[in-house]
Amino acid sequence: MTRPHQAKQPVSAALAGPYGHPFHPMLVTVPIGAWAAGLVFDIASQFVADPRFLSQGAMWLIALGVIGALGAAMAGFLDLFAIPPGTRAFRLALIHMTLNLLVTAAYLGNFLWRQSETVTGGVPAGPLALNVVAFLTLAVSGWLGGRLSYRYGVRVADEATQAEGFVSAGRTH
Repeated sequence: MTRPHQAKQPVSAALAGPYGHPFHPMLVTVPIGAWAAGLVFDIASQFVADPRFLSQGAMWLIALGVIGALGAAMAGFLDLFAIPPGTRAFRLALIHMTLNLLVTAAYLGNFLWRQSETVTGGVPAGPLALNVVAFLTLAVSGWLGGRLSYRYGVRVADEATQAEGFVSAGRTH
């Protein structure tokens, strides 16, 4: 099996998703969406008369994102095992994983920080700044994950398989 082909095969189809349809990219939508919404809530809490519901909502969205990140990390870790060590793709995957672990730790810390404070106004500057920095780091890591998929083809079906989608309807080959 060639090295690029090895990176396309799941370590466990049941746990990581079948060939050409990995679970990791599907699962990352939960933390990304929750954390993006949490950031919007944090910012909005600075501009409304009674921001408590936004502050509370952001805190629970952050928690939801942390839980979702754990599921995405498990599937991503399995995808990492499919990449041959010593390759550019493997090195990039390690950077992607490290950034995501740091982001998840930052959001867990942010959740705990918010739990320890009683917020009556908008989200305080500290947790808001941590949210912004964590989200920007998440964006960089997401870009690296896209590079793994779209540039290096990690867990993406090979071009011969992809070509099936471009055969005219009604033709078998």
